[in-house]
Amino acid sequence: MTQRITPQTNGVFIIAATPFSDEGEVDYASIDSLTDFYLSFGIGGLTILGIMGEAQKLSADESLAGMRRFLARVNERIPVIVGVSAPAFDPMVSLARASMQAGAAGVMIAPPATVKTDEQFFNFFAGACRALGPEVPVCLQDYPAVTGAWMSVPVFEKIVRELPQVVMLKAEDCPGLTKISRIRALEAKGLRRSSILVGNNGLFYPLELARGADGPMTGVAYPEMLTEVYRAMRAGNRDLADDIFEIYLPLVRYETQAGVSLAWRKEILRRRGAIRSAKVRSPGVQLSADEHDDLTRMMARIESKLSALKRG
Repeated sequence: MTQRITPQTNGVFIIAATPFSDEGEVDYASIDSLTDFYLSFGIGGLTILGIMGEAQKLSADESLAGMRRFLARVNERIPVIVGVSAPAFDPMVSLARASMQAGAAGVMIAPPATVKTDEQFFNFFAGACRALGPEVPVCLQDYPAVTGAWMSVPVFEKIVRELPQVVMLKAEDCPGLTKISRIRALEAKGLRRSSILVGNNGLFYPLELARGADGPMTGVAYPEMLTEVYRAMRAGNRDLADDIFEIYLPLVRYETQAGVSLAWRKEILRRRGAIRSAKVRSPGVQLSADEHDDLTRMMARIESKLSALKRG
């Protein structure tokens, strides 16, 4: 039976890249190898057709075919969330229904840039939920740096109270630690619980877990960092979690640069054998020779520091 996301969903969710050939065509064989790569690190879930998946650069047919290939490869071993954000409800609903029929666990929706007030924010998600139907679980993506739509805690509280199919928050506000704490404080006073997964390239990952996040949902090209930090935090070993995270922090910080993040991650995935090409569809940057050198040095230092940590 297909797993569904719920208010109790937790664990490490990886946001998948969409692999392309050097010529820019969707590389379906690399979808298989990339999925296997992610699964080999014990991830708890997968998110596809997000911003990292270059969803906005895919045709409707490519989105459907890519979604079905990922879901077929996962084969219900872990829950898969499909990004269905769109400027209108009709294409959103079409992709969402096809995804759920193919075995998705839920859908992720970000508000459009036209949403500027709390009332507009609530009305957009109320309309999306009505259009999707109550059987489709929703992850609300709060990423104002990209969407331009800012979500207040009071409007999220209203959404939780009135829209029961919104079961998960992807928290990517920055700064956003206080927002997580405020939501958890409201739940302690009786608000229905929501699963909270965090993004922002993992830049504040252990801090967010300490504030009550249920796990990450980001596209870091070292899934083992996400899973090992998560396990250490769940075991109550905060020092170990911080030690592991800090080994990768220079890489995570580099990825936060606008424009270079996706090309950087795809090149790491290519070097690690997960995909055949690091191609980013236009408009998008390709790494310079200096950036390749930066990456080579950072990857070597990660291996060296991990070895030292294990010896210690």
